[in-house]
Amino acid sequence: MIIMIAAAAENNALGKNNELVWHLPNDFKRFKSLTTGHYIIMGRKTFESFPKPLPDRVHVVITRQENYKPEGCIVVDSIEKAIAVCPENEDNYIIGGGEIYNLALPFTDIIELTKVHHTFEADTFFPKLNKNEWVLVESEENFKDEKHLYDYTYETYIRK
Repeated sequence: MIIMIAAAAENNALGKNNELVWHLPNDFKRFKSLTTGHYIIMGRKTFESFPKPLPDRVHVVITRQENYKPEGCIVVDSIEKAIAVCPENEDNYIIGGGEIYNLALPFTDIIELTKVHHTFEADTFFPKLNKNEWVLVESEENFKDEKHLYDYTYETYIRK
């Protein structure tokens, strides 16, 4: 199963200068609980945005750089090869960035999207979902508080 997991703003913004443009601690906790113990597929820039590899996950990094070999990662040069190295009968997560989301969308079975209810200036965006291909099956509203500056909604989509 290929599951795309992302947080995107109302204008589909993901980030700017290889960083998120918001901070939602509960979304980080959700990301950790969903992806721990699984393969996570990402682009090189996303991998390099982490201070260190995420614990208890197998990192699959997609890059065109031939000699790129970060310790403890599986490195491939295409989304197809990234998916091929993942276990078939398990949940495997696409975690970004923008280019990888676009490449992975045709292979994706489920999308776990945190919709941040605000618009942001960004240089990386989540793909626009074709409502003829995806159905929203779960939605959970969350409201801003002292730790969360924006309202946000957890949305789960499955391919029709």
